Amino acid sequence: MITGNTLLIAHIGYPTFAFKSPMIYNPYFEQAGIDAVVVPMGCQAPDYPAFLRAVFTLTNIRGALITMPHKVTTVGLLDEVSPTARIAGACNAVRRDGNGRLQGDLFDGEGFVRGIRRKGLDPRGKSALVVGSGGVGSAIAASLARAGVAALGLFDLRERAAEGLGARLREHYPALRVNTGSNDPSGYDLIVNATPMGMNEGDPLPMDMNRISPGSFVGEVVMRTEMTAFLQAARARGCRIQVGSDMLYEQIPAYLEYFGLPGTSAEQLRALAA
Repeated sequence: MITGNTLLIAHIGYPTFAFKSPMIYNPYFEQAGIDAVVVPMGCQAPDYPAFLRAVFTLTNIRGALITMPHKVTTVGLLDEVSPTARIAGACNAVRRDGNGRLQGDLFDGEGFVRGIRRKGLDPRGKSALVVGSGGVGSAIAASLARAGVAALGLFDLRERAAEGLGARLREHYPALRVNTGSNDPSGYDLIVNATPMGMNEGDPLPMDMNRISPGSFVGEVVMRTEMTAFLQAARARGCRIQVGSDMLYEQIPAYLEYFGLPGTSAEQLRALAA
């Protein structure tokens, strides 16, 4: 039931038909008795800068979820942006502080890190290989750096993308060891596929799976199916794994905390969405 006291969370992007957040957040709000609602708002790129400012003039708005094609543009529209969002060059959450300033952060990588921690892998002091330096790969790399990994390997077929990400990471985390140019997974504690490989049947694997140690933890971002060919190969090697959808469900509690709303667990959200 929407009331005159209902808090709004705008979900801004275009097109809206693929938005999943309303079907995850709103059942949780109803079940938990939270007077808030996520509302999909279709906004095309030319209108977005003015619209973002306008929507935050509403007195009952609590925050905004930002999705494609606006994540990159958002970074330059805000008064304050987290180091994670600056490193990744994208932002998917916006809120207004007590002084009316717009603040932004990025939670894709935070969801990934929360997931591996819940499964028993503390990234602090570990080494990680992130294959793919696009939006989601950059977010995961930035969050792993914030979580205290000691060394990061970055690989992308577009070499400049990996090198640029590496330079931004070194700027914000001078003690972090960053290497680019190789997707050899040998010797890494954590290995992440942050490429679209696995979205389609017959896609090549993003690395030589025979080079992965059975003691490595392997994570995926592709959500087309829970057990992608990449994860099946990693499990066959004896590795612990994290499926792509875990990143989605694990980041939602982080969003709720950012917006000052009561938190929940990934398990509860999965149960409500089932």
